[in-house]
Amino acid sequence: MNVTIELQNHSGSRQVPLKRQFKHWALAALSAVASERVVNRLSIRLVDETESAYLNDKYRNKQGPTNILSFPVPGELKHLPALGDLAICTQVVQREAQAQGKSADAHWAHLTVHGVLHLRGYDHEIDTEARAMEALETSILHQLGYPDPY
Repeated sequence: MNVTIELQNHSGSRQVPLKRQFKHWALAALSAVASERVVNRLSIRLVDETESAYLNDKYRNKQGPTNILSFPVPGELKHLPALGDLAICTQVVQREAQAQGKSADAHWAHLTVHGVLHLRGYDHEIDTEARAMEALETSILHQLGYPDPY
């Protein structure tokens, strides 16, 4: 399996993971969830708090910036070999990592895996789904050498 990462940094921060790190994390998540659908492209846009808040309001009707937003390929375009788009707010990720006592690298890895799982249809709105998704994330992160994110 291979995936091409399109990485755009519009966050204003230079302290972000390299494209190859995002690729490594995304491939780990994709390898953990079998699918017949061939995917070879993922777009990741690193955003600042203003853009994150705008996207969060426009697409989720929630106020303020958030760590990650996932935008799956729309149903009518599922035939394309694209997974979808992730928008990750650099400032929120950095703040959360510090507040949670995690390395920035571990938190970036977690959020990338989390976002890819969302793009593959996983969700955490219902308790049983949340437990299953969290267990899968923890397993993937352990395989990558990171501690339990929860």
